Amino acid sequence: MKVFVTGATGYIGGSVSDQLVQSGYQVMGLVRSKEKAKLLKDRGIEPVLGSLDDRDVLTRSAKESDGVIHAASADQQGVVEVFVAALARSGKFLIHTTGSGIANDQADGEYAAKTRIMEDTYFEAVPFRQARFKMNRYVREAGIDQGIRTVVICPAMIYGQGRGLHTESDQLPKLIAISKQAGAGIYFGKGLNRYSNVHIDDLVDLYLLVIEKAPSSSFFFAENGDASFKEIAELIARTQGLDGRTMSVGIDTLIAQFGDEGRFGVAANSFVRATNARRLGWNPTGESLASFFNGYVSGK
Repeated sequence: MKVFVTGATGYIGGSVSDQLVQSGYQVMGLVRSKEKAKLLKDRGIEPVLGSLDDRDVLTRSAKESDGVIHAASADQQGVVEVFVAALARSGKFLIHTTGSGIANDQADGEYAAKTRIMEDTYFEAVPFRQARFKMNRYVREAGIDQGIRTVVICPAMIYGQGRGLHTESDQLPKLIAISKQAGAGIYFGKGLNRYSNVHIDDLVDLYLLVIEKAPSSSFFFAENGDASFKEIAELIARTQGLDGRTMSVGIDTLIAQFGDEGRFGVAANSFVRATNARRLGWNPTGESLASFFNGYVSGK
């Protein structure tokens, strides 16, 4: 089976691509530079030179494949529209990657969510994530009326060493770097907001399981634990040479420096449960978040 992967040089897409190759799939990976194209080829991935703006490249590659994993930008509506048009009436699969930020609230660090959001729980996305929320719905609806087996995978905060060219996740390495600069584990407001998390290896396993078994128009959270940002700050403080020191950053300061992306990325609750994935047969076994911090070295 041949799979076309966007984000093949990134953290999620690169990790998924590596496991696909190891599992005997043929993998085509979108890449923007000839230098990285060679690196992908060395990993057994057929490089496809282009970008998310190259509609012809995306269309041709989708049609040449048996299915598409979109693991690059979760916010470009035009990309998923191209894939839906290219795959319409083919019966092939389209897996779209989003993030559990669609389930964020506006806690600003002041409180912990008490109830987990599951895939079939009704919730409204905050205005900052409305476009992404609607895009997920568009992909799922295409699985009903466009003759494509569409799936949306929605990871919580990801941690662990990636398997591809890009080995570090987004949120936690940034928090660690900011904390080291400040000399203390950083949290925001009271730091009570809780974020679900998932190890990259477990997330990769879910992608392969979804290719094999997921029904069309399905939606999967990916999580296997959770922590408040104050707890994360304490882990950073204990394991990254900060002598256990923690420090709160005010929400106004957070917004001024990082805007809504920062506010909803580290000061909201995103407290979810991967019920559908477990029903499908997903059995996460990756190391815990605490274990990850104990072994984390920047650039590892």
